[in-house]
Amino acid sequence: MSRTILFNKPHGVLSQFTDGQARATLSDFIDVPKVYAAGRLDRDSEGLLVLTDDGKLQAKIAHPKYKAEKTYMVQVEGEPDASALAALRGGVVLKDGRTRPAKVEAVAQPAWLWPRDPPVRVRKTVPDSWLKIAITEGRNRQVRRMCAAVGHPCLRLIRVQIGAWTLDGIDPGTWRDA
Repeated sequence: MSRTILFNKPHGVLSQFTDGQARATLSDFIDVPKVYAAGRLDRDSEGLLVLTDDGKLQAKIAHPKYKAEKTYMVQVEGEPDASALAALRGGVVLKDGRTRPAKVEAVAQPAWLWPRDPPVRVRKTVPDSWLKIAITEGRNRQVRRMCAAVGHPCLRLIRVQIGAWTLDGIDPGTWRDA
């Protein structure tokens, strides 16, 4: 029987079990043999990471050909206007090609938001806002690059959903079986 784990990855943790540079890794939080991350979240990102010992499931989550939808809450610098949101929805041209269209909506700061360590820098002269973005591919730092491409650099990125799995009820640094 296969095992699938849902983990709320804190900021600053690598999406791997080992690191030669003494940085925080999954092994600092998860002591379950033979499970591996299905996809990645960069060190600066937080939120839902699925780990499994099922290679086929891992491929369905991580490989772009399966188009598994991943949803993020994204704090961006500035307040994106209708044209910036439309650009994200239509697909943004990045150095590695145009992204697939994304589902994007401006939202209020999430009520469930936990404090981040270290805190996001606040600039008194530049407002920030929140977007909910769902994509079906997973290029390296894709959501961050998309937001920057439309003039709104990402300040905080939290993955809240992969397919039907959500972050609901999982505190930062904790996990549960799916």
